[in-house]
Amino acid sequence: MTYAFDPLVPREIDLPTTVPLDAGADLSVLDDAKIFAVPPDPAQWPRWREQLTRWRTQARERLGYVDDLYVTPERTWAAGCRTVAQVWLWDELLYSFDEQRFTPERFLADAEQRFAGLDAVVLWHAYPVIGIDDRNQWDFYRDVPGLRALVDALHAAGLRVFLDYNPWDTGTRRGDDDVTELAAVITELDADGVFLDTLRKADPHLVETLERARPGIVLEGESKLATERIADHASSWAQWFADSEVPGVLRAHWYERRHMQHHVRRWHRDHSGELLSAWLNGAGMMVWEVVFGVWVGWNQRDAATLRRMLAVQRAAHGLLTTGEWTPLDDAVAPTSGAVASSFSADGVTLLTIANPGERDLTLDLAGRCLDLLAPDAEVEEPGARQVLVPARGVAAVLRLADGAAVPTWVAHVRDAVGDLAHDPDSSFAHRVARRVPAPSVGPVPRAPRDAVVVPAGEHVLTVRYRARETGMYDGAPYVDEWKPLPPRLHDARTLERHVRLDAAVAVAARAVTNAEYAVFLSETGYTPAMGHRHVAHWEDGAPAPGTADEPVTHVDLDDARAYCAWAGGRLPTEDEWQLAAARRYETDGVWSWTESEHSDGRTRFVMLKGGSRRGATGSDWYFDHGIQPPDVTAKLLLPGLGTARSAAVGFRCCWTLTEAGA
Repeated sequence: MTYAFDPLVPREIDLPTTVPLDAGADLSVLDDAKIFAVPPDPAQWPRWREQLTRWRTQARERLGYVDDLYVTPERTWAAGCRTVAQVWLWDELLYSFDEQRFTPERFLADAEQRFAGLDAVVLWHAYPVIGIDDRNQWDFYRDVPGLRALVDALHAAGLRVFLDYNPWDTGTRRGDDDVTELAAVITELDADGVFLDTLRKADPHLVETLERARPGIVLEGESKLATERIADHASSWAQWFADSEVPGVLRAHWYERRHMQHHVRRWHRDHSGELLSAWLNGAGMMVWEVVFGVWVGWNQRDAATLRRMLAVQRAAHGLLTTGEWTPLDDAVAPTSGAVASSFSADGVTLLTIANPGERDLTLDLAGRCLDLLAPDAEVEEPGARQVLVPARGVAAVLRLADGAAVPTWVAHVRDAVGDLAHDPDSSFAHRVARRVPAPSVGPVPRAPRDAVVVPAGEHVLTVRYRARETGMYDGAPYVDEWKPLPPRLHDARTLERHVRLDAAVAVAARAVTNAEYAVFLSETGYTPAMGHRHVAHWEDGAPAPGTADEPVTHVDLDDARAYCAWAGGRLPTEDEWQLAAARRYETDGVWSWTESEHSDGRTRFVMLKGGSRRGATGSDWYFDHGIQPPDVTAKLLLPGLGTARSAAVGFRCCWTLTEAGA
């Protein structure tokens, strides 16, 4: 298939904006920029800086800018929130499926070891699971046992917590209006901020309501925030911001230094471009390794660069937010191959130096200088100071005027220097999703009545699926792409699977019913280890009148496995389910669990078959809905603590047959 666009090339709207250099130019055209592009001729850089300063002055006057938002005591933390992790609530670093509990201690230890810790997290909760039944986005927060305790644990560790708002969720269960619901949820969970999924800015009514509910709440818009709304949004998500060859200036952060932007290119395996831009701008980064269930982990070089950056940024916060910022400072010659910004106050200048090239550079700097990231470095008296800037990496130099003392914050950087070595390894650490071992069940001599027998041997299956951002079995669906767009986004795809059955199998032609499951509970006394939502649709512990012959739902994988073992069998794999249904297909009206639980160590997922009459409509972001042919498979990211139990998911049983039974 050919596309009308190249997904590996930034879109026109993502490109940096050229700054007019004419004295009489109308600079209001810069209001809508993402990044101000750097002129290719260094001789124009002084004039470029003048025009940026002129635009900022004019724009603030034109828009009547008032900085009340940024001096509110409850919100000042946002200006120093330099690392935010986008975290799937059921990331296996944050949640243990074996222990059925949240494990913030593991998540925090990993973040500390690889990234020098985090400042905040976005607890991503519903997409891409939402829409499988009528649960709305608020249910996916409220219906999680122990979620408030997780937020409290993250707060105790010094992190701020953002919740996610999905304005496109209009086809699920309706409660109060979104503004009321969101205000209630952030209060219930004691959240510090709201990530505005798909929204560049919040409606003023939403801003006002959330502020009343949670004074000091921080709103983070996705992508390009309008200049006039910087006054009521303390943060924004710099997603898919293409840059000039020499890293440019972030428009929103230049307009208001205390407005924190977080760079992110979610599908990229090389984050050095965002890192160098954030370093030169004194801005932040988003760490997003599990992208809607797909592993796009950070390489060692980029993680080391972030550690080096954070050691300086956190210590020099005051200088970065109030000092005089000079982009492309002349202290680093453009012919050197490196570029730098400077942040100065009271005779102290911090040079944030970036090397966009592929070779290490050694710079000679004059003056009283201290290489902040070099072990055992001391302040040099006037003269030449050599500074190493690694390829696609950073350096930090403190330059002192005569008589200026070394600021006290330098000690905090120096204490961490031993752990701040550059790591040149930029290889991508793949993760392979492997099938989680299933309970072993012996064969039976004959197929149960009304089961469909699939013979042993080689089989070839064509599987159809909707790609979505979850991918399928392995790998990111949009590696290094800038912005997945239709027809690539959520498009229909096929794959071929070669399957070998060592023995014949029999797969039930229909789903287990409420009545059959009730007999199982009565005879075995089965009680789930985590009972949340277990057969939640029943009344007084029994199927509701008139539902005995309907498929049992509100059961999870372990519940289904326990029933099948009691029945002498097991769950079918997705391949066995499809092979049987290809021979005889009777729809159940619900999705079917299959024995296809996978994990790559960070994300669990299960393949569902059959389709459901339930499900939300109205948005492509929702989970698949409708009755599906046997060859259709849907990938479900597995939530925990009983929340996988759904009104739209049941199960069928499968039996391995002995040779005689085949």
